[in-house]
Amino acid sequence: MFNIVLVAPEIPANTGNIGRTCVVTGTRLHLVEPLGFSLDERSLRRAGLAYWESLDVTVHRSWDALLDAAGTGARLHLLTKKARRTYAEATYRDGDYLVFGCESVGLPEELLAAHARSCERIPMLADASSLDNASSWAAPDERGDHAALLARDVCGNFVNPEDYRISALNLSNAVAIVLYEALRQTGFPGME
Repeated sequence: MFNIVLVAPEIPANTGNIGRTCVVTGTRLHLVEPLGFSLDERSLRRAGLAYWESLDVTVHRSWDALLDAAGTGARLHLLTKKARRTYAEATYRDGDYLVFGCESVGLPEELLAAHARSCERIPMLADASSLDNASSWAAPDERGDHAALLARDVCGNFVNPEDYRISALNLSNAVAIVLYEALRQTGFPGME
């Protein structure tokens, strides 16, 4: 069974779509707090998530709590636009954790730096090629004052840190792309 991890998800509809994908693929969903929405029964019912009771879902108070639950030796795949290696170049095994960040900023820089060898990306066109108004978008200063992160790409790649990309896939689409590649590599276990 694969594990999808959403770190600080913000948009309930994305999490709902991802939950549905997890139900139909037999995948476990892990939500790492803080969440940008409520998981109380009223909110789930209002969002039309009747299948939520069929979902294998765990909420973790922090990234460290998730790592403790996953155990030593857990295989992590951190999805980020900042990685050099693509998800298609990765090898997936039953039990792997596919980790995605929040919709607005992705995974925290510190997390990427701590797991640089586990970072992967989904190929996309650069903003200049995909957005008519690419020049009007400004890159937020995400790097802060951390000297080690400023010296090189957090994934250990020689990628221009000024090549910031605004355009990105919807989170639920990104999860489905990577999860189905992992399922393909493992022969779609138990699926028709």
